[in-house]
Amino acid sequence: MTDGRLRWRCRRGMRELDELLGRWLERCYPLASSNERCAFERFLDLPDPDMARYLLGREPPPAEHRAILDSLLALAAGAAQPPADRR
Repeated sequence: MTDGRLRWRCRRGMRELDELLGRWLERCYPLASSNERCAFERFLDLPDPDMARYLLGREPPPAEHRAILDSLLALAAGAAQPPADRR
């Protein structure tokens, strides 16, 4: 997927989601493995309310989204590291 298309998909209409997803795209996506990139793109397929519930901890995410969610939350908490499963 092109950078422009991904950037557009990160624009969700909720400022908090826009900023967090955009920040992950800028800081982590370029260094992410192909699995991490695919996980991020699948996460972007979620409806905004589901995404917000998972990020706010109101509902546990499905297993397929846990790794990317952990990476997004670490970034939100100020961790400068890209996703954890580097190889």
